[in-house]
Amino acid sequence: MAKPGPSTQDPDGPPAKHGGRRLELPIRLQHHPVVLEQQAQRAQDIQLRIADWITGFAGSMNFVYLHIALFAIWMLLVEKSPWPTLTLIVSLEAIFLSTFVMIGQNRQAAFQQAKADHDFNEQELELKTNTQLTREIDRLTTELHTRLLKNPAG
Repeated sequence: MAKPGPSTQDPDGPPAKHGGRRLELPIRLQHHPVVLEQQAQRAQDIQLRIADWITGFAGSMNFVYLHIALFAIWMLLVEKSPWPTLTLIVSLEAIFLSTFVMIGQNRQAAFQQAKADHDFNEQELELKTNTQLTREIDRLTTELHTRLLKNPAG
């Protein structure tokens, strides 16, 4: 059996097989327009890129490992008990990190609202289009029915 070319493979690995048939997924999924708009906005604003980097790092295990190492070194080598400077540093860090968490939550809420607004507008347009199509089908059906009743032999 010939090996599939790279253009037919899923980026995450070979195509899945189901009952001897090959299932192929689309190579790229389109993103929601609000996602694309938010990505463009983030790419243009240096403050948003910095905030994204900080929240991304602060929410990672590397952040935890770094703090374990720094706290251990500080407590063992830099400052003797009860570590007043370390307490001050950790308190200040907590203040700033909580601010970044709130910034992230506000941005997520704005994103969700923009997505909901976009989806609402799209659904309203679809409803309007479906209503127009239904009315047109009704009109054509009524017209066809009237013509058939006037001239049944055709």
